[in-house]
Amino acid sequence: MSTTTKIDFIYLSEQDMIRAGVTDMLACVDTMEEMFGLLYIGDYRMAGPNNDSHGAMVIFPKESPFPNMPKPTADRRMMAMPAYLGGNFCTAGVKWYGSNIANRDKGLPRSILMFTLNDPDTGAPLAHMSANLLSAYRTGAIPGVGARHLARKDAKVVGLLGPGVMGKTTLAAFIAVCPQIDTLKIKGRGEKSLNDFIAWVKQTYPQVTTIKVVDTLEDVVRDADLVTYCSSGEVGDPSNYPIVKREWVKPGAFMAMPASCSLDEGMESSEVRKVLDNTGLYEAWFEELPKPAHHCVPVIGVRFMDMIAEGKMQRDELEDIGKIVAGDAQGRRNDEEIIIMSVGGMPVEDVAWGTVVYRNAIAKGIGVKLNLWETPALR
Repeated sequence: MSTTTKIDFIYLSEQDMIRAGVTDMLACVDTMEEMFGLLYIGDYRMAGPNNDSHGAMVIFPKESPFPNMPKPTADRRMMAMPAYLGGNFCTAGVKWYGSNIANRDKGLPRSILMFTLNDPDTGAPLAHMSANLLSAYRTGAIPGVGARHLARKDAKVVGLLGPGVMGKTTLAAFIAVCPQIDTLKIKGRGEKSLNDFIAWVKQTYPQVTTIKVVDTLEDVVRDADLVTYCSSGEVGDPSNYPIVKREWVKPGAFMAMPASCSLDEGMESSEVRKVLDNTGLYEAWFEELPKPAHHCVPVIGVRFMDMIAEGKMQRDELEDIGKIVAGDAQGRRNDEEIIIMSVGGMPVEDVAWGTVVYRNAIAKGIGVKLNLWETPALR
């Protein structure tokens, strides 16, 4: 048997990623559903001692003697998110990104992301790819998996906070799995972002015949079958996070929360079903963070961990979407129950969708082949 030491990999620009199918939301939802099945049986690994860590973040001090060191401004993050995923994927990878809300003043996205896909045996690179779209679509697809199993089949009205990238992909995923959606209620901070979002909806989803710009969180939530909060903001004080109050929520509503969120006592009660994308992710966050952890990571699943620690909730009140996807737990039980799902974001999602897009690219001859070496100089 002949062997070679030569290693080639492909580079995929953002346009290459689009040609390879990164924006195919229904395929992304299906891929995330397959990934959740693997999470449920344990055929995956992420970082940290419990193999469920979100990643490793560089944290900058508030005061530094070094004038060039970045300041910890809003949404300032430099982070590596590694994972391995088994099953039909059987790949490893890491997403690296820098994030700074001031990027928008330069005409850049808030976050700039790259993803490297690797052979899990040798560690050799398979691809290095632009990852803004990869990350955006896998994030939006998770609420889509939730809606497929937990939303009412006749869901028509979406309430959305935050007309940005995350709002676009979450709405796209909702529409992919709930074809009767025809109404959107949306709240945002700026007129331009709202107008741009509405123009995109009209062009992309003509079946959405009613679009209402609303002024309050109550207006977003009330009478909506599907609710999602996708806004970014300052982290630290949960009283400033966008809230959901029980009195606003329509019986039968499904809420998917991939961004900052807080709940009133009625929503925190055991009558409201609480679903997580991966309980271990939140347990890892809770171990790693100062307490209360919701002050540091604003997604609602972290609040649930605080509630367990405070004796306000039992661990068995939390459900995993993976168990529901696998058929070992029931999805929606009736048309009246209220369900809220926390979406934390995991590197296994990037590995799953990145693998599918990479294989599409190889099959279609997309991307630039790069050579790592013919023979390594050191071995």
